[in-house]
Formats: sequence, C-alpha cells, structure tokens
Amino acid sequence: MLEQHLAALPIILPLIAAPIALILGRSVLSWGFATLVSGLAFLLSWQLLSAALSEGVISYAVGGWAPPWGIELRVDAANAFVLLAVTAISTLVLVYSKHSIEKEVKATNHTLFYTAHLLCLAGLSGILITGDAFNLFVFLEISSLATYTLVSLASDRRCLTAAFRYLVMGTIGATFILIGVGLLYMKTGTLNMLDLAERIDLYDSSRTINTGLAFIMVGVSIKLALFPLHMWLPPAYTHAPSAVSAFLASTATKVAVYVMIRFIFTVFGIDHVFVDMGMGIILMVLAVVAIFKCSYMATVQSNVKTVLAYSSVAQIGYMILGLSLVSVSGLMASMIHIFNHALMKGALFMAVGAVFYRVGSVEIKDFAGLGRKMPLTMAAFTIAGLSIIGVPLTVGFVSKWYLVSAALEQDQWLVAAFVLVGSLFAVMYIGRVIEAAYFQKLPESRSSEDIKEVSWLMLVPMWVLVIANIYFGIDTSLTTEAANSASEWLFQTNNMLENKVMEGEVLEGHAIEEKAQEVSS
Repeated sequence: MLEQHLAALPIILPLIAAPIALILGRSVLSWGFATLVSGLAFLLSWQLLSAALSEGVISYAVGGWAPPWGIELRVDAANAFVLLAVTAISTLVLVYSKHSIEKEVKATNHTLFYTAHLLCLAGLSGILITGDAFNLFVFLEISSLATYTLVSLASDRRCLTAAFRYLVMGTIGATFILIGVGLLYMKTGTLNMLDLAERIDLYDSSRTINTGLAFIMVGVSIKLALFPLHMWLPPAYTHAPSAVSAFLASTATKVAVYVMIRFIFTVFGIDHVFVDMGMGIILMVLAVVAIFKCSYMATVQSNVKTVLAYSSVAQIGYMILGLSLVSVSGLMASMIHIFNHALMKGALFMAVGAVFYRVGSVEIKDFAGLGRKMPLTMAAFTIAGLSIIGVPLTVGFVSKWYLVSAALEQDQWLVAAFVLVGSLFAVMYIGRVIEAAYFQKLPESRSSEDIKEVSWLMLVPMWVLVIANIYFGIDTSLTTEAANSASEWLFQTNNMLENKVMEGEVLEGHAIEEKAQEVSS
C-alpha cells in the first residue's frame, strides 16, 4: 500500500527541510520553502486520516525490520486526527509569520526561526506517529529543543527568562518520561508500545511497572501544562513572538495530551490506570481545579497574551476532564476539544499578534478603540473569543456540548455544572478585551493614522481559522466522525489486549518463563 510509505513522510519531510531552510539564508526564500513543506505535510496528513478512517491502522516498519524488533510507525484514526490539526495550524502560522516576525524577531534570526519551526513540526509529527516508546521521547526532545529556541527569538529580552524556565521544566518532564520508559524496558525487555501493552498485563502488581507509570504521567503532565505543573506556560506564551505563541498554543500541549491518552489506552490499559491505580479521580480533581483557578487568573491579567495563556491551561483542564470520565463519549469530547481548541486559540493569538504589529503593545488598555481602526482583526478576535466561551454555532459550543453530555451520561451532574460555570469565567476575560476594543475611545496620545488594518498575509490565515471555528461549529461531521472513530479504536485496542492476555496468546518466549517464576515464587 502506498499509504504505508506515506506514513514516514510527515516526519522525514520537515526534518530534511529544516537544514535546507537554514542554508537558503534569505528570509523570503526560507519563509516560502518552509511554508511549502508544511503545506505538503498537511496534504499528507489529510490523506493519512482518510486512509485510517477507511482502511484501519497503517503500519510502517522502518528499515524493513518487523516490529517489535524494529522501529514501527503507526497511523490510526486517533493520531491522524491530531496530526491533521498540527500540520494545518503549522501551515497557517507560517503564512502569517512573514510580517509578524519582521516586527518581533531580529533580521539575523529569521532563517533560524523557520528552521526551528520545521524541526518542531518534525518532532511533533514523530511523537504522534511513532509506535516506539523510546523514539517518542527522542521526538519529544527534538520538538522541545526547537520550541525553546523559538520562544527565545523575540526582541523582548524577557523571552530569555521565559525560555530558560521552559527549558528547565521541560527537561525535568523529559527526564521523568525517560526514567519511566527505562523502567518499563527493564521489566519487559521491549520498547514497542503494542508489545509493551501485552507484556505489562503480565505484571499486575509490579512495583517497577507502577513506578514507571507514575514517572511517565508526571513527565507528560509537565509537558502538557496540567495544573499545578503549568507555571512554565504563561511566561513562555506571553514573551514569545506572536507567531510562536499561536503555533505552540495550538499544537504542542495538544500533542502532549495525546501522548497521555496513548500511554493510558494502548500501553498501560484503562483498568490498570483508572481502577487499580485510581488515577481517574486525581485527573478529574486536577482538571476541575485547572478550569477554575486558571480561568480566574485569566480574568485578573492586564496583558492579553497572558490572559490567553492562562485560558489555555484552563482549556487543557477540559481535555483532561473528558479523559477522566473513562468512557467513549468522554474520550471523544477530549479528542474533539484538542482539534477545536487549536482553531480557537490559533485565531486568538494571531489577532493579538496583529494588534502588536500595529500598536506595539498587547495590554488590554491599548486595545481601546481598535474595533474601529482594525475592524477585521477585532472581529476575528471577537468570533474566536465567543468560541472559547462556547456560544452556539461555534466549535467551542460543540466541545462543551459533548463534554457535558459525557458527564451527564454517567450522572456526573456536578462535573457538568463545573463545565458551564467555567464558561462564565471565559465571558469575563474575553469580555474585558472586547469592551476595550468596541466601547472605549482611542487615546488622544496615540496617532490614529498609524493604526490601520494589517496586511492580507496576516489576515487570511487568521480568518481561515475564524471561518473554521464557525464551519466546524455548524457541520460537525468530520470532527465527530474522526473523534468517535479514534475513541472507539482506543477502547477496542485496550479491550483486545486484555482479552489476548486472558486467553494466553501473548505468553511467549521469556515472558512465559518470567511469569512462571512469579507464580512459583
């Protein structure tokens, strides 16, 4: 099958293109080349999603070595769905970035920006597609190192402190993940995720396996900025270049959420994680606290990028809340929100970046009167903001509808109430910006002639995301079908592995000997 070979291209293409973008040297050439490569990756991801939905899992053995001995790339409905969102956002951000980074990044660093962006895209794609736990860590580090570079490229020197904090926390998270994977390998002798899942089920009460689970969950929680391990995120999003904030807010944490989902459902198993280890209630409590605490923090900030940063942590809470319900509908709500939040937050950060491009500031007070001077930009911010709130006919409403439905399905009325109350906080922090833009006058100290709408290169990708917010809020066929297929596949995979162990189909080789030793002892 042709699709089997295409599975490797979303990783290989940007990985090879990154040094070429650096060699090209000139900013315009690097920008055009990086945008072209990202666009091709998007087309590949679309084809892979279509193939995964119609034909099932696509497996690619790197170097012709069959798994679990060789490295495997696997494309299924779950990771293809997230990959589509990542590559789409990457392409739109690159189109948007041409003028944006001219304002916020030194000219000597423009090619470095495009190089790091492509490396980050390669790393994120690798995280999603790889079927090997150690290579997941490798791709995670590739994307992380590129991300630290991207955050540090802003002209504002505060970005260096933010990047350093991000680096320290990211390194701690990566170390936890690596230790966890090492513990799993020490006990099972394999790194292939499906093989790991089969062998882990042989050790129900193993302290080594449980310790590995704890390390991986903590490490991934740092990477996805789950409360209270989120303190690296607000300064990173606030002081990074606007194009970087838009890209990271829409992709990096969403991929980390997917990593948590993947480890829980296809490696450790939901019974072990949620029943034996009792992590369901822990994730639910942390998610609810994240929604309330960080939504409140967003309402008291004066910098709009900081507002959106705390909002992102709260929205991650919604994704983890759906996961903690341990149902097909709850997981489906999480998967839908991963996609929808990328559309919402990408449009919001692009609008804020456009304001910075013209005004030179993103303080709420500096948005005064911009509704008249930058009507298209502020209209984009308003629509995307309404989507964050969850107004009907937007993707935000779709996400919260499925999340509330999943909670009510399990008679979790209190959880459903938390979701609805969280939307009221969004009304407050989005409303503050809209009120300044449309109901306050432009300060007399600011020349109205200097403030005008940004170029079409910034407006077009921004409005593509805005239109997507509305379109996928009305026609939900693609998102619901993909998310439902992904959720059912993950639950079926979990159940199949449990049945195989119960029937004794995986007790082969040294696994039989180890199990026999455990029984005899």
